Amino acid sequence: MTAPASVSCRDLRVARDGVPILHGIDLAVAAGEWVSLVGPNGSGKTTLLYALAGLVPASGAVDVAGIDPQQRQRRAVARVVALMPQRPVVPEGVTVRELVRLGRTPHIPRFGDDTARDRAAVDRVIDRLGLHDLASRLATTLSGGELQRVVLGRSLAQEPRVLLLDEPTSALDIGHQQQVLDLVDSMRREGELTVVAAMHDLTSAAQYGERLVLLDHGRIVADGPPGDVLTAERVAEVYGAWVEVLDRPDGRAVLPRRGPRPDGAG
Repeated sequence: MTAPASVSCRDLRVARDGVPILHGIDLAVAAGEWVSLVGPNGSGKTTLLYALAGLVPASGAVDVAGIDPQQRQRRAVARVVALMPQRPVVPEGVTVRELVRLGRTPHIPRFGDDTARDRAAVDRVIDRLGLHDLASRLATTLSGGELQRVVLGRSLAQEPRVLLLDEPTSALDIGHQQQVLDLVDSMRREGELTVVAAMHDLTSAAQYGERLVLLDHGRIVADGPPGDVLTAERVAEVYGAWVEVLDRPDGRAVLPRRGPRPDGAG
C-alpha cells in the first residue's frame, strides 16, 4: 500500500516581478520519503522549497503535512514544517544554544516560557549534531560549516513532520557532510520525517534520495528513482556537463570527465 502524501502540489506557479519562476509543478511526496531536488542553478529548486514553506506567494493547490502553507499563519506552519535555508539570517548576540532554541518558538505560547520538553528537545539536537563545544559561543563567530550545522539544529528542534533542506551541506567538509546527511536520514527512518532536499551534489542526492526530481527552467523534466533520472545523456542535456555515471552498491555516482567531449563541444 502506498503511503499517504505528506507533501503535494498541483499546478504550482510562482512569479517574481512578473517573471515566471515555476511553471505548473505537480509533485507528491509520501510520508517518510526523502526526495532530492536536483537541477542547474536557476532551475527553481529553492523557489519550490520556499513555496512549500509558504514563504513566497504561489498559485495552485499546496498541501504540506495536512495544511495549506499559503493560507495558514506562519506560526501554525512552523509547527509542522521546517525550512533550513542556504543563507540563514543570524541575530546579533545570540549563542548557539539560543539559536537552536529558536526552533522551539512555534511550540511555546506567546509570552510563555519554554518547558522541560522544549529544553530536552534542544539538548537532544545539540547532542546528536555534536554541538556541545559550540553551545556557548556567539553564532556570528562560527565558520560557515559550523553555522550550517547549527541552523540544521534549529530546524530539527522544531520537531517538524516535513523538513525542507536547501543545500544542507554546501559549506561542510566531506566528514561533516556524511554526518549531517546520515543523521537526517536516521531521524527520517525513526520518526517518519518527510525530507525534501535541494542538492547540487548529484551523487549525494542519489545516495540519500529515494526519488530524484530534476528541474530545469522551472519545470520538472524527470521524476523517479535515481537510476532512472541520472543518466549521462540527461545530465549532458540539462547541465551541459560531460560525466560518467556509475552504479555502486550504495547508489548511483556521477563523476565529471576531462578531455575533449565526444560531441566536440567544450
